[in-house]
Amino acid sequence: MKKILFLFLIIVPNLFYTIKSKDIIGDATNGKKLFKENCTACHSIELEKTMIGPALSGITDKRDRIWLHKWIKNNKLLRNSGDKDAISIYKEYRNIEMNSFPKLSEQDIDDILFFIKNPIQIQKNINNNKNEIINENDEEKNFLIRFVIFCISISLIITTWILYRIQILIKLINKEKKTFIFSKMDFLIKILHEKFFGNKKKRWYIFSCFLGFFILFNLYELWIFMIKIDVNKGYEPEQPIYFSHKIHSGINKIDCQYCHSSAKYGKISGIPSTNVCMNCHITIDKYQGDYIEKGKNRDYYNKEIQKIYYSIGWDPENRVYSKKNYPIKWIRIHNMPDFVYFDHSQHIITGKEQIKKSKNVNIVCNACHGEVEKMDKIRMSNDFTMEWCVTCHKNTEIDKNNQYYKNYFLNFCKNKEKKTTVDMIGGKECAKCHY
Repeated sequence: MKKILFLFLIIVPNLFYTIKSKDIIGDATNGKKLFKENCTACHSIELEKTMIGPALSGITDKRDRIWLHKWIKNNKLLRNSGDKDAISIYKEYRNIEMNSFPKLSEQDIDDILFFIKNPIQIQKNINNNKNEIINENDEEKNFLIRFVIFCISISLIITTWILYRIQILIKLINKEKKTFIFSKMDFLIKILHEKFFGNKKKRWYIFSCFLGFFILFNLYELWIFMIKIDVNKGYEPEQPIYFSHKIHSGINKIDCQYCHSSAKYGKISGIPSTNVCMNCHITIDKYQGDYIEKGKNRDYYNKEIQKIYYSIGWDPENRVYSKKNYPIKWIRIHNMPDFVYFDHSQHIITGKEQIKKSKNVNIVCNACHGEVEKMDKIRMSNDFTMEWCVTCHKNTEIDKNNQYYKNYFLNFCKNKEKKTTVDMIGGKECAKCHY
């Protein structure tokens, strides 16, 4: 009995440990989210595809749960312990060390592994949601079509009735031969001729007034035309590579200054180099998002990604760079005239909070560029005239806690209650922007 009890105490915990180590239970949806945030720098979201790291499809069947937890938490520590599998994988992938993720909890890792184990279920849920959206859209389209047909039918009936009544009226007039309407018109023409156009002086006076009005009207139209020269509000050119700010900035929440890094500390915001694009697109070679713009499809987005690879000389199959580069000729949209000085850093650092408050926006960039995170194709949202800039200076207060204003505009900053706008400290002096 002692031997049986001893074996029972040894075998059962080990059996339980083995079952527990193989059984992975988690939330696949959260796992997919965590996978995107932590793993897609080296591993493809298409789990059967090899990238910098190995393809992860079936990894939960090949490796033990406990081993996978140790590898993900700190693979270097696992290698140093002498684990043969860990050392073998490290050598197989050219001694490239995988990042450690000590901040991920046990449940987080289980969620990631559960997603890797059950990716089809997630895709089914996405497809089901898409089908529901498509069905709803189809119902809305069918309703709109029926409504338009109904409105056209009613309009045709009303038009037919009106034409019928007009036809009856014309017949009655022709039968009775009444010329009452025409005699009134003749009477009016007779008065105009006798009182105005029959007299040469009056005729010249009327012509002079008409000519003066015509000249003034054309001068006014010419003035409006001239002040609108190079005012390009709504300008929305086609770029050499299609880039959706809605997908990047809106849906994926990429910060504006990640791409336009010089905006905060430089005069211009700058156009991001292709190297910046490749920080993400070295692993994202196909569009996997749920959002698709009207008139576009996934193949369209995938072709635009291939243009980035062509520009920088990246071979996605062999994962090497060639020496051939083809710079992208982006079309500039926001461009101040040469005689105007504008500094991005001054507005973003010094005036950030006050501009957001004045323009009632969440992101300081939106004050001038509009809601870029909602734009598929970027366009000019404001006219960028001098009047527009000066009006902003008149309405935007200065930050009285800013060290620059405290040192150079001491009298204004002392009085915290008094409203002090940018124009009061030289914000509408000509030499501030034109020198």
